[in-house]
Amino acid sequence: MVIPQTWLNRVREQAMKAGGRVSPMAENARDLATHRIEDARVWAAPKLDQAAQSVEEQIAPIVSAFLSELARRIEVSTGTRRTRRRWPVVALLSGVAIGAAGVAMYRNNAQKWAETMRDSVRHTGADAGRWVGDKAEEVGEKADKAADEISGKMS
Repeated sequence: MVIPQTWLNRVREQAMKAGGRVSPMAENARDLATHRIEDARVWAAPKLDQAAQSVEEQIAPIVSAFLSELARRIEVSTGTRRTRRRWPVVALLSGVAIGAAGVAMYRNNAQKWAETMRDSVRHTGADAGRWVGDKAEEVGEKADKAADEISGKMS
């Protein structure tokens, strides 16, 4: 099938026009995504600050009291060798317990934050994807109509 060069030029022009129309829509989608990411950051910052204050006000005093009690218990007394052997083990176990509590809290907060972000992105992405899909269909239909008109005029 031989297609005259003029037809190709016309189709190319139509494609360029369609690209010119789609370009602002893509820019709008990019701007919308940027705005949504900023919104997520604005939302997450106070949540992280709240978590930090919670750790400072609720967990730090408990850990401090635990360590003070531990220091009182392992204080060197008048000569028993058992306490000398036990205190490194007690200190190690208390460090492991504190670390485990910190890791558990970190994972819990990180998981909640990740779920919230995932939900936010899911809603944003679905809306933007649907909008872009609708616009792409409209442009495709217009291009088909234009191609039909061109082929009808040429024959």
